[in-house]
Amino acid sequence: MYFGLSEDQEFFQENIKKFLDDNASVDVIRKIATDHPEHQKDIQEGLVSLGINSLLVPEEYGGLGLNILFATAVSQALGSGIAPSAFIGSYVMAPIAILNGGSEDQKKLYLPDIASGKISFAVGFSEFIGARENCEIIFKNGKLNGRSIFVLDSNDASHIMVADKDGKIYIASMNSEGLSKNHLTTVDKTRSFSEVIFKEVEVELLEKTKDALNPIQKSIDAGRVALAADTLGAAQEMINKAVEYSKERKQFGRVIGSFQAVKHMCAEMTADLEPCYAMVWHAAHCIDEDEEDSRFMSCHSKAHTSEVGKVIAKKATEVHGGMGFTDLLGLHYWFKRIGVNRQLLGAPEIIREEAAKIQKLI
Repeated sequence: MYFGLSEDQEFFQENIKKFLDDNASVDVIRKIATDHPEHQKDIQEGLVSLGINSLLVPEEYGGLGLNILFATAVSQALGSGIAPSAFIGSYVMAPIAILNGGSEDQKKLYLPDIASGKISFAVGFSEFIGARENCEIIFKNGKLNGRSIFVLDSNDASHIMVADKDGKIYIASMNSEGLSKNHLTTVDKTRSFSEVIFKEVEVELLEKTKDALNPIQKSIDAGRVALAADTLGAAQEMINKAVEYSKERKQFGRVIGSFQAVKHMCAEMTADLEPCYAMVWHAAHCIDEDEEDSRFMSCHSKAHTSEVGKVIAKKATEVHGGMGFTDLLGLHYWFKRIGVNRQLLGAPEIIREEAAKIQKLI
């Protein structure tokens, strides 16, 4: 029995990789990281033209009508190329939340515009996943007040989707009166994160989130699996670069790849990462086909790939020696992306606690 990606999924994945190879070299990423956003906009527009925005939007609303596994394959390709673009918040979590939590009128209002590229969403679910002091989201008399931190895909987003501690999801225009955005600086310069402050902001509540947690949990599950796939792609690229470097770099008159210690490091990285592919693909399959196991598998895949990715990032850098720490090589962009992915939508410790509760172990 073959368990893996279909030919169509691999074809889409290869198109994404080829586009990033041609348009998002390390030199381009370096420019984006040093405040040249015009390059980032061009890459985002190019990826949208390939259809990343319409993957999860059903055909009846103008999208491609594909599934989470397809989006996971795309996320893996984006991680491999450290794509400086919106995806997980705008085009995975937001459509899933609307499909599962929106009324028919809300679906007709937002989904066609997501598919056509007219609108994109920033997503702020930190209040629900891990509330912090002074970050409470309060909805009263039709207005929203509070602060949401680590909002995903906030650059150039036209709308924001934010959740309170009870899992209710609200939508507002980024141009709403009383809404302000502050850019958050993280080590990962390939993506945008913001703190968004609400002061008497008029918002729209997703109808089906009034009394049900399913929509926000579905959205978070999909986001976690997509993040796991992004880490998977980034970690594989770091292994590839380590192996390639070990075949070229010479010491004591021999390529370092001939040394047993280096061989072991590369073999260990590959052996650690290989099982993650099946785990992430199965987690994506569960979201579409097995609701009973979907939340547990999304937690499991996100936590495990976070730990494996951390180890691979460290070892791959060590294979490169001192060069691995230089901006000239650019390896640190993948290293930092894996590190930030580890924390987004819940660190491994938080997610393992969730998984334990699902299994009634605590």
